[in-house]
Amino acid sequence: MQQLFEKEVYVERRHILKKAIGKGIILLTGNADSPMNYTDNYYPFRQDSSFLYYFGLDIPGLVGIIDVEKDVEAIYGKEADLEDVIWTGPMPTLQELAAQVGISMVSPLKEVAAFLQSAIHHKTAIHTLPFYRADNKLRVSSWLQMPIDLVERYISVPLIKAVVAQREVKQAVEIAEIDKAASISAEMHVAAMQFARPGMYEYEIAAKMEYVALAAAGRLSYPTILTINGQTLHNHYHGHKIQKGHMVLADAGAENVMHYAGDLTRTFPVDTVFTASQRDVYNVVLTSFEAAVAALKPGVAFKDIHRLACVKLLEGLKNLGIIRGDVEAAVEKSVHTLFFQCGLGHMMGLDVHDMENLGEAYVGYTDAILQRNEFGWKSLRLGKPLSAGFVLTVEPGIYFIPQLIDSWKAQNKLGDFINYEQLENYRFSGGIRIEDNFLITPTGARLLGQPLAKTVQEIEEMRYAARYQA
Repeated sequence: MQQLFEKEVYVERRHILKKAIGKGIILLTGNADSPMNYTDNYYPFRQDSSFLYYFGLDIPGLVGIIDVEKDVEAIYGKEADLEDVIWTGPMPTLQELAAQVGISMVSPLKEVAAFLQSAIHHKTAIHTLPFYRADNKLRVSSWLQMPIDLVERYISVPLIKAVVAQREVKQAVEIAEIDKAASISAEMHVAAMQFARPGMYEYEIAAKMEYVALAAAGRLSYPTILTINGQTLHNHYHGHKIQKGHMVLADAGAENVMHYAGDLTRTFPVDTVFTASQRDVYNVVLTSFEAAVAALKPGVAFKDIHRLACVKLLEGLKNLGIIRGDVEAAVEKSVHTLFFQCGLGHMMGLDVHDMENLGEAYVGYTDAILQRNEFGWKSLRLGKPLSAGFVLTVEPGIYFIPQLIDSWKAQNKLGDFINYEQLENYRFSGGIRIEDNFLITPTGARLLGQPLAKTVQEIEEMRYAARYQA
């Protein structure tokens, strides 16, 4: 049976949402099964996170409707028939399932269209969230009897803002689940650091990590990045053989049984120790990470913490002779984007990039703090002031991308700040990222999940013990 919070949790969430919207009808479409290569062979089912948040049920093909003015809440779906029971076994009725999340009204899925048509006829506002799956958009198009291009007119900014305002501040029951997911994620990384040996293939280590998630009754919260080519930011290829002298960058996390996510990254040597240059660059990233974590607290804009992390990265690279001049001025000129092209972190919860389907303009920014569109800065998913109850990642990195280095060097771009001759010595150093998950508290922040080896000494001790003391 599916695990759920107490039904009062879902009842209160819907109550808050109704108060925020005030009038009209809220339409939340759950996800359906999605065929992989023929009708009866599905991708693993994943329920829509906003549907999970308000209606809880982790079952394909459901729709949740809230009539705000009439104070009516209903779940629409298909009851299992004998044919379903033959293939899937007996199931509780939809009425029984709905009661577990505080819903008493259940109707057949085929009645959604008539309900929405009646709302249109009576000029009642219909609020939906943005569509990220084509099948849901097609379903709504059919129910509303309008061309698919016009369906987006029902995407409601007030609903988006209301959902973001609720989901971004995590409840105690949610924090407990994210703690569990982060701890499972940490165990995944421990398994990788203990298991990896020269001569293995990347996919062997990735498989070991996924085993940990599955063995904890979970799954991956996103496709694992595990690579000796850490300079490629989203590298999902796992076909390289790892050898001494390489570093492995592992960015992987678990989604626990309640669908809350963990998201951690560690970079470790294939040998038992880092080389001197690897150690130097790793410590630059670690110093940036520690400065960013120390700055986490309510009221501080995350864009300013991102900037602080960038300053620390350039200070470290200046000590290595790669950067010259004033580092504050260098960050203003975006020198750091040659080495750090992505953002420092993002919100996390039921989605590993929490609520990203609702739009970064609403999740990560405000009407007063807008997302920048320049290279490097545009990839910062979170910029707004932090509040107690936010859960987020901190993940600085340094990425030596040969093609990007060549492009900048050919133009002598920002040559007053960059020592391209010294940079050549690091050209094939790959990438290093360190990432942990944090809860913003009333006075600062706390790490979520069990602590995971992070310093050079801790990682080398783990690698040595796994190799020689097992």
